[in-house]
Amino acid sequence: MGALEGKTALVFGVANHNSIAWAITQKLAAEGVRLALTYQERMEQNVRKLAATLDQPLVLPCDVQSDADLDTTFARVGEEFGGLDILVHCVAFAPTEDLKGRVSRVSRAGFLTALDVSAYSLMAMAGRAEPLMQARGGGSVLALTYLGSERVVPGYNLMGVAKAALETAIRYLAWDLGPQNIRVNGISAGPLRTLSARGVGNINDMFTLVEQVAPLRRNIEQSNVGDVAAYLLSPAASAITGDIIYVDNGFHVMGLGAM
Repeated sequence: MGALEGKTALVFGVANHNSIAWAITQKLAAEGVRLALTYQERMEQNVRKLAATLDQPLVLPCDVQSDADLDTTFARVGEEFGGLDILVHCVAFAPTEDLKGRVSRVSRAGFLTALDVSAYSLMAMAGRAEPLMQARGGGSVLALTYLGSERVVPGYNLMGVAKAALETAIRYLAWDLGPQNIRVNGISAGPLRTLSARGVGNINDMFTLVEQVAPLRRNIEQSNVGDVAAYLLSPAASAITGDIIYVDNGFHVMGLGAM
């Protein structure tokens, strides 16, 4: 057990054992955190199977595009936990045809869906988490992002636009919720072999490039993100908010490939 023992957490975005959300969940569980996990209908079996390896977490269905679902989820967490200390947002989506196509040809519907699921959902969750965190004297919110939010990553396309909106939301939420002692941060993780990564063009080339260019000359693992997440969500990071922390073996500092 660690500095987070006895805390409560709600995690959105677990899909399977390769999910970054699952790596974070495992780390929080090891720290003694009481957990609630949500699932999309098509992922229910996967999430329940993983949840069965934990100490009786609360498992709830939730479509983040549904206000009614979000209301129900946070109400249940409030009833079961008597408040909330930690909110983890690992949710992103863009229609395949808009993700792989040219940005100049993205459909209006695809754009709205990507921004709704990937960015607006964080704001919607944070607003519902606020009173639950106030009941616990404050809290911490964490979201996942990627370097494609600030630099052009061919193949990431529309998702880069959505992640840019997410990162801006993180900063504004940090300001908005700071007076309530609620911190909001993001982790910009390097590429990983996850379910969502399958929809990104040139993903295998990204892994090769990171190994060649990153200062540490290797790709990251899911557990690396879990470790940093646990730190950001803990009292040890009590003065950190509105930040994006890179977990990419230093790849983001490079301007050119290895010489």
